[in-house]
Amino acid sequence: MKLRLFIALMVLIAGQGFGQGIEFFHGSWEEALEEAKKQEKVIFIDAYATWCGPCKRMAREVFPDEKVGEFYNRHFINLKLDMEKGEGLTFRKTYPVSAFPTLYFINGDGEVVDKVRGAQDVDGFLRLGEKILSQADNSDEYAAEYEKGNRDPELVYKYVRALNKAGKSSLKIANEYFDNQQGLTSDFNLRFLLEAAVEADSKIFSMMTENREAIERLAGAEAVRNQIYSACQATARKAIEFRHEALLDEAVDKMNKHYPEKAEAFELSSQMDFYRNTGDVKSYLKACKKYAKKVAGDNPDELNKLSSEIAEHFSRDGDAMKQAGELAREAAEKGQQYQYYLNYAHILSLSGEQEDAREAAERALELARSESPAAVMMVERFIQQNGL
Repeated sequence: MKLRLFIALMVLIAGQGFGQGIEFFHGSWEEALEEAKKQEKVIFIDAYATWCGPCKRMAREVFPDEKVGEFYNRHFINLKLDMEKGEGLTFRKTYPVSAFPTLYFINGDGEVVDKVRGAQDVDGFLRLGEKILSQADNSDEYAAEYEKGNRDPELVYKYVRALNKAGKSSLKIANEYFDNQQGLTSDFNLRFLLEAAVEADSKIFSMMTENREAIERLAGAEAVRNQIYSACQATARKAIEFRHEALLDEAVDKMNKHYPEKAEAFELSSQMDFYRNTGDVKSYLKACKKYAKKVAGDNPDELNKLSSEIAEHFSRDGDAMKQAGELAREAAEKGQQYQYYLNYAHILSLSGEQEDAREAAERALELARSESPAAVMMVERFIQQNGL
């Protein structure tokens, strides 16, 4: 537990690398409401203050995370409002804010779905988003009509979309619809294909990619790329769930074919997730090594994060800790920040290399002195607790 907490802290301090992260809406509050109603989505509002430390931490460590971005950009309209000026002052007259940050979730009618006070980490923020989707789930309304035999195309489309928003399986309903279609070239059916292609290992995904040009003319190339990426991620997650490597290979093949710009990073990160969850240390380390070379490159945040993840999951494996140490050292030398040297010192200490750990910790302390008193305290506490 101590190791897990330390590594989680170091990953948060070091940042989240160069993932896409959340794309925040640039219009007004009223425009966000209109967009939410149009797209039938919930609005996530980061109600923050510029002086608030936890607000800054979420902005720096959580919102830029790639998994957070993929999830929230897909399911929510995202908006940031400074509660001490402009629209934020007007907003808080209707939606009270007594602590910062307050994370509001509001539907297109202006009704509060939920609100949470206080900062979240990446995992907590993702769990919160999943909870909100389940609270906003209106798929049962469409399910009742569907079970009565109503097969109106608009109703079926809304049913599939509601299931997708709630994180429920929609492929059975979508397949039943398309099995009874004589053609796919209508604008409605093309948009339906885009919505329904939620898993890469499905007939509907192949139908979507076969009609890609026509769908892009309707919805835009970015929307299609996002759906391809999301569908391949879903299949990769299913591969982990069922420990079925062939499914992972299929997700990777689909990315290579339909979204080559992100295929390499997707392949390596998906392989790391798969092998880590299946306990295949040798294959996991091989994928980590490739990821460090081909994706992380010279980015110290990514290298530091990768070293921390290896140490977190395989701290008792000698080869794993050796690789973690090499990556941590590279991150420290490239980044020259106390966080990186502190992480390096911790991994060395776990490996029993106390003399080298002491040297890395002293360098961390030297860099921390130019950072903040809190940083100095953190390093000094680490040195004391580890007998360095």
